[in-house]
Amino acid sequence: MRIPQPSGRPRNRPAQLAGDKAYSVSHLRQWLRSRRIRPVIPHKENERAFRDGRTYFDKAAYKGRCVIEQCMGWLKECRRIGTRFDKLAVNFHGMVSLAMIGRYLKLLFSDRA
Repeated sequence: MRIPQPSGRPRNRPAQLAGDKAYSVSHLRQWLRSRRIRPVIPHKENERAFRDGRTYFDKAAYKGRCVIEQCMGWLKECRRIGTRFDKLAVNFHGMVSLAMIGRYLKLLFSDRA
């Protein structure tokens, strides 16, 4: 994955990674920190770090995660994409593109949007 920068070569790793509470385990957080990736993962209520209040959680960055979740939900409305009927990646990519175009057209010509 290439992330373009204003100057210099593009970055190969993200600055932060968002996940839900299922990914709130210490070894995953340590692995991310060792690669200088900031974890944006809420702590579980039964974790010691949550009770101590010694961790910082970026709520603004976590809210951007819902965009990805909603997009995946919209894509899975198309049964062919949700069950991955296509064997070739080229065909699957084409169907995802077609589903996104259909979603955009639905939003564009909807009277409620």
